[in-house]
Amino acid sequence: MNNEERKRALRKRTKRFAGDVVRFFCNLDRRRDEVKILSKQMVRAGTSVGANYREASRARSDADFISKVEICVQEADETQYWLELLNENCGISNKLTQPIWDEANELISIFVTMSVNTKKRISNSK
Repeated sequence: MNNEERKRALRKRTKRFAGDVVRFFCNLDRRRDEVKILSKQMVRAGTSVGANYREASRARSDADFISKVEICVQEADETQYWLELLNENCGISNKLTQPIWDEANELISIFVTMSVNTKKRISNSK
């Protein structure tokens, strides 16, 4: 798989992740205020991962790319945080949240690796 194919695949994957987060949100019983508040935060963070990756893939510089990719890490981690709060405080089953949590974890690993590799490449070219 060449670089462009990897970019396209990750764009699709982050978009699918956003869709999974939105579908999870749509299936929640949001009559309780705490579920409504926490789940909206989860949607903001979860959909932001793909949006920021799209920006990263069009970065104007390595520094811009690193910045956007690191935002992806933060947003995926934040998605996990809101899922944990929904589990621990709202009685949302871990069985329901685990697939999204696992995908967020994989995305974090991918984006951390991208950031580290870009920083190494910059350092080696000096």
